[in-house]
Amino acid sequence: LGVDGGAAVFGAALVIIGAAYYFTKFSRTILFWAAFVLTRPLGATVGDMLTKPVDAGGLNLSRIASSLALAVFMIAVIIISERSKKSVIENPTS
Repeated sequence: LGVDGGAAVFGAALVIIGAAYYFTKFSRTILFWAAFVLTRPLGATVGDMLTKPVDAGGLNLSRIASSLALAVFMIAVIIISERSKKSVIENPTS
């Protein structure tokens, strides 16, 4: 599958777990641990995608550049999720 396909597979599995959390009554404990276990291979695959040479399917970023890219992504997701949460709290009817 390569690094792109691997990231897509693990990402899709996490999306399915998220959907199961919101739309089913499946055990929250099992869903938590399934998501927890899948984050390790997803992280490794994304790390490979960022650091491997272009001819191997990666982006050929240095470890520092890939770490910074991931940090910026995580900070952006945290900011966006906090803003979404505040908007729901301030206006719960919409």
